[in-house]
Amino acid sequence: MQELNLPKYPFRFKEAADKIHIFDAFRKKYVLLTPEEWVRQNFLQYLLTEKKYPLSLIAVEAGLKYNQMQKRADVLVYDKQGQPFLLVECKAPEIKISQDTFDQVARYNMVFKVNYLVVTNGLDHFCCKMDYSDNSYRFLAEIPAF
Repeated sequence: MQELNLPKYPFRFKEAADKIHIFDAFRKKYVLLTPEEWVRQNFLQYLLTEKKYPLSLIAVEAGLKYNQMQKRADVLVYDKQGQPFLLVECKAPEIKISQDTFDQVARYNMVFKVNYLVVTNGLDHFCCKMDYSDNSYRFLAEIPAF
């Protein structure tokens, strides 16, 4: 897999049906290792290890309903009160972060109403602090620690 703009973390892998799988500690199972999954697993470890978010407050592929369609958010982090706090959209490294990517995470946020939105392709990471009082956001230099 491609080297990312994140620290290196140890992962468990296995091969099944001629495909590589990576162990997802959040879902407690092996999942197919795709470029997007590689980004997600590395970013999850970054949240745990560097930013000190508790594993118990992180949901992977959190379900949501948007315009009568069932969707899944890549990563949803809750605060200590159990409220959605930070929403992460992961893309494969070869996918450029674009306005479409931000539009996607903004649509998901209409359901969750988090304080922070994060978009990453493993190489570039963008974090916005939401301000619902005037329907605006501002980009942050860093992803907030827990």
